[in-house]
This record gives sequence, C-alpha cells and structure tokens, in this order.
Amino acid sequence: MSQLLEAFAWIGDPTRWSGPGGIPVRLAEHLWYTALGVAIAALIAVPVGLYVGHSHRARGLTVAISGAARALPTLGLVTLFGLWFGIGLTAPILAFVVLAIPSLLAGAYSACESVDPDTVDAARAQGMTEWQILTRVEVPLGMPLLISGLRLAVVQVVATVMLASYIGNGGLGRFIFLGLNLQDYPQMLGGSILVVALALVLDVLLRLLERGISPRGAARV
Repeated sequence: MSQLLEAFAWIGDPTRWSGPGGIPVRLAEHLWYTALGVAIAALIAVPVGLYVGHSHRARGLTVAISGAARALPTLGLVTLFGLWFGIGLTAPILAFVVLAIPSLLAGAYSACESVDPDTVDAARAQGMTEWQILTRVEVPLGMPLLISGLRLAVVQVVATVMLASYIGNGGLGRFIFLGLNLQDYPQMLGGSILVVALALVLDVLLRLLERGISPRGAARV
C-alpha cells in the first residue's frame, strides 16, 4: 500500500507535469504511437475484413491468420523488428500494427455478417450494386461492430505502447523502464498507473461512441 501511495505522490508531483520529459509530453507520444499503429492496421485490416464479410470468401483463412496474429508475443515482435530495423520508431509501430490487425479484421467482417441477409437481398433486388450494398447497407448497419473492433484494437495497443521505450522511444513506458533501471519503484508503478488509466479512459470513450451509434434495441457485444 505504501508503494501505491508513493506512486500517486510521484504522479501528483508538479515537477512531473512540465519539461520535455514530463507526463504531458510522454502522454502525447503514447497517444501518437497508438494512433499511428491503429491507423496503419485499419488501412490493412478493415478493407480485407469488409471484403471477407461481404463476399463470404476466405473466411476460414482470415480467421486462422487473425488467430495466429493474436498469439504472437508483442515483446518478441518488438525485439525482432528492433534487430532488423534498429533503434527508432519503425520496429515498435510494426509490432503494434500486427497486434491491432486481428481485432480490426474481426470487427470488419463481423459488421457485414451481422446484417440480416433478407435486408441484403432486398437491397440487391432493388438494383443496388455490390459496392452500394456494402457502403449503404452493411457498413452503416454494422458500424457498432466496426467500432467495437476499433475499441479492442486501441485498448490492446495503448496497453503495449510502453514497449516502444524498450528500444529507445518515448511514451509513458519511459517512466516504467527508467524506474526499473534505477530501481525507482514509485516511478515505475506511477508509469504503469498512467498507462492503465489511459487505456480505461479510451475504452470508456469508445464504448460511449459504440453505444451512441447502435440502433435502439440492438444487441451489443
């Protein structure tokens, strides 16, 4: 309990909230790494997931690849990419992309599959093209599941962005690894609390967004 109180005292210290190595700067770096990793993953996973969900092709292969990607250890990926690309942002961002893809992929193809087939058939009977069915029917109706996949990806990535500091980058993980190296446990625990708090805040915000766009009475996952 005393270490926890010391950690909160470390967070509340005004000197931690100013300067180039202060909490606001590290928080901004952490959010930037998260946004970059999830955005790149979304550019890859969402179109593929929507295609799979709409066409019902290669679903088994997609699920298998997604499951395999979930099983990959993020620290191992960061280390491997770090050996390939050296110190810098490339290695951790690639690892975060790999981490985010499964949730975004699942959210995208589930969004299409959740739409009532009768609704899709009715749209097709009215002369809509496949592209129009996807963009005007399946994506709008399945948007809550798309947001759900985004939420899961963001929470997973923001919780592991601290590993960017493992190979010399910024983010809130700098406090954790610096505290570990210096045996400064209040700093290490304080950094961990900040990461957890950030993940919880983002999760709540995205849940509110998910609820806001869900049709009234629709089931939520």
